[in-house]
Amino acid sequence: MSGGRSVRVLNVAEKPSVAKSVASILSRNQDLRVRNGRSRYNRIFEFPYSINGQPCQMLVTSVTGHLMELEFEDRFRKWHSCDPAQLFHASVRKFVPEDKLDIKRTLEEEARSCQWLVLWLDCDREGENIAFEVVQVCSSVNRHLTIRRAHFSALIEREIHEAVQNLVQPNKWFADAVDARQEIDLRIGASFTRFQTMLLRDAFVIDSATDDRNLVLSYGPCQFPTLGFVVERYWEVQSHEPEEFWVINCSHKSDDGLSTFNWMRGHLFDYTCAVIIYEMCVQEPTATVTNVRKQEKLKYPPYPLNTIELEKRASRYFRMSSEHTMKVAEDLYQAGFISYPRTETDGFSPRTNLHAIVEEQQGHPVWGSYAQRLLDPSSALWRNPSSGGHDDKAHPPIHPTKFSAGESGWSQDHHRLYELVVRHYLACVSQPAVGAETIVEIDIAGELFSASGRAILAKNYLDVYRFESWGGSLIPTYALGQQFVPTTLTLDSGVTRPPPLLSEADLLSCMDKEGIGTDATMHDHIKKLLDRFYATKDANTRFSPTNLGEALVTGYDDMGYKLWKPYLRAVMERDMKAVSEGAKSKAEVLETCLQQMKACFVDARVNKAKLLEAMAIFFERSNRPGGDEQHASGEVVRPCGLCQESDMVLKQNRDGKFMVGCMGYPQCRNVVWLPGSVSEAVVTTNICNSCTPGPVYLIQFKFRRLEIPPDYNSSHLGCIGGCDETLKQLTEICGTGNRMSGRGRESAASAANTQRSNTRQGVCIHCHQSGHSSGDCPSQFSVPRSGRSRGAANAQSGESSMPCGTCGSPCALRTANTANNKGRKFFSCQSQECNFFVWEDSLNNGTGRSAQRANATSRGGARGGGGGRGGRGAAAHGNGGGVSFVSATGDPISGRRCFVCGDPSHFANVCPSRGI
Repeated sequence: MSGGRSVRVLNVAEKPSVAKSVASILSRNQDLRVRNGRSRYNRIFEFPYSINGQPCQMLVTSVTGHLMELEFEDRFRKWHSCDPAQLFHASVRKFVPEDKLDIKRTLEEEARSCQWLVLWLDCDREGENIAFEVVQVCSSVNRHLTIRRAHFSALIEREIHEAVQNLVQPNKWFADAVDARQEIDLRIGASFTRFQTMLLRDAFVIDSATDDRNLVLSYGPCQFPTLGFVVERYWEVQSHEPEEFWVINCSHKSDDGLSTFNWMRGHLFDYTCAVIIYEMCVQEPTATVTNVRKQEKLKYPPYPLNTIELEKRASRYFRMSSEHTMKVAEDLYQAGFISYPRTETDGFSPRTNLHAIVEEQQGHPVWGSYAQRLLDPSSALWRNPSSGGHDDKAHPPIHPTKFSAGESGWSQDHHRLYELVVRHYLACVSQPAVGAETIVEIDIAGELFSASGRAILAKNYLDVYRFESWGGSLIPTYALGQQFVPTTLTLDSGVTRPPPLLSEADLLSCMDKEGIGTDATMHDHIKKLLDRFYATKDANTRFSPTNLGEALVTGYDDMGYKLWKPYLRAVMERDMKAVSEGAKSKAEVLETCLQQMKACFVDARVNKAKLLEAMAIFFERSNRPGGDEQHASGEVVRPCGLCQESDMVLKQNRDGKFMVGCMGYPQCRNVVWLPGSVSEAVVTTNICNSCTPGPVYLIQFKFRRLEIPPDYNSSHLGCIGGCDETLKQLTEICGTGNRMSGRGRESAASAANTQRSNTRQGVCIHCHQSGHSSGDCPSQFSVPRSGRSRGAANAQSGESSMPCGTCGSPCALRTANTANNKGRKFFSCQSQECNFFVWEDSLNNGTGRSAQRANATSRGGARGGGGGRGGRGAAAHGNGGGVSFVSATGDPISGRRCFVCGDPSHFANVCPSRGI
């Protein structure tokens, strides 16, 4: 890479501000030309430069974070398009979203005319993944690009110039590790989120910060273990039972001061034992000094600062959230004041010029004098920093990179965080604090007590690190064998206390210890808990679970699967780290993780009753129908033969009726309604050998005994594919749970055709013979109709009844209470899917048979016209213009007539003139 003619180099940074800083540093703001790209936020900077002696025309531009997104193919993206279990192996694609297309076009246009591509993305796994997204876009229009990577940790001249002169190859292993994490999180998160949202959202009245109809009960592989830490500590607090204990306290006041001696037994829970020991001490109160130890104690400065420690200390010292801390740190980094803030490293490389960093701080009005002392060899204050043992091989610990006495545009939090970074760095290159500690032990009647005191001899790093103190007090001087009588000797009681709720610093420590998330993502997982209303944070930054968060954890815990525990995710994180090191392949990790989590998902769905039971403890059941209720996650029965894309699953609507519906609803409305007498239905692993398209899984049915004829078994293993004659007959006899006809989905003509067709295939519910429907059974018309209508009695209630002329179900005798028909009696069908209605006096006047048929036909027409149950039926009164539409209670509905011919006796969907 030296000599020759000038080459065009396309440089791509992760953010516009970084691109501007890199361009300003490399060009030294000379011969710098700025122009707009396709995206007005991502400008292009041009200037001449030389890389290892090679003349270059540099073009510096940027992306804005990730250029691409990972998502399921369109056929799987809608929530009801497939069984959530399919998402573990559904096809996915990585693409440039609509709002990033202008950036993509800019990269393509510039890459066509360039010979080199230099990647200035953040030097971590995420940045490496974005780098390969840029490579994919640019290489698609220019295959001959020479691709290189710039490694830097701070936006300062020394780092940037060194990075561009020492370009390296991008790390594919890092990018693969992020790809694996993205795909695992997408598949696990989408499947569990769809499952629990569709199962629970409409089943309960959930209090949340959002409209519960738009509530998403999200599940994340890192988010849920993080919630688990919060809930587990909350349970510890709630389950704590205070227990009383007793302790003997002793003090001695002399001319030199007061000493407080602590009982070396600690405390006793047995009151009697404590009293006996105390009385022994009171009877022989003389104390004898048995041991005096004096020793030098050191308090060491902290390790160099990494991301987790930055977040924990900002939370502890300033009560800043981890999310806000990272935002402020990112601002300081992009302005060049601190090094890259996302790092796991807590030890400096031997090559780092540590003194140079301190030299820049000598002019500060507050800690400048301390920096000068550090650099003075005679003070002996300097100490090379120790290491915490973590190194991500990408970035040094967080440290100041540019002096500032405070910028005008900084907020209070910017000042605080910059001060923390500087003071922390100065502390970690300082000598530890030195103290002289004295421990005195005494004996009273055989019981041992001790007191300690500390004198600080040299504060050293504590002079600059104001966030820490080393408390202690001096105690009087005691000699070995000295005796004295205590000033006070008391038996005091106390109670045990529960542990405190987790603070944000505690939560970060738990996540770090168990390997949940990375230094760059932990704050995001905590924020999601709050955004999803799974947890709340009080003014002391301590977390409590909400009812929703506790209910979800309780439900999964009751299942026996520890999905809320950190173990599964910790294994995934270790696997992804192995990918980044080249020890495992991306495909291997994906297969292992997804296979394990799919097994958990299938088990969770089988045991979903546990989740419902846990939710019922915290929330009231909801009676609202809900648009998603009919799509509640069910078990797959067969592939849909209509849309040939989605599966058909067993579902149960709010009325308890069973059906097998396509998950592609509402695009695909294919549905098979099951007999209304089904009380239980479970999909088995048995497959029908004759029905296609397959596989068609058999369903184990249980029928309500009183709702089926006596010669049918109440338990039946059946197929909904069309080959099961028993299921067909029971559907004809008992009807279905279909309420569609009441919503205008079926015309009277089609209903009549269906009835005639089923008459030939089914059997009558009354005489069990084929050839006629239940409504036309001769055995039911062997007595005068008027006598039957008045005399037939319900054996249980004693009320008059008659069989429905449409479905054969019993019709109860009711009394109208409307203004026009007050006191008039009528029969109406009690079946939810049937709207049969007839006046009793029309039967008594000898017009019963025709009235029944008129009502059945016209009410079928009403259903075809879109009427709801009992709201748009028709009854015939007289002829021609005498026909009017009435409700089920006999109240006339005025103004209802066919819009085709104007006849009020029928709706347009059954009009004889329609289509002429």
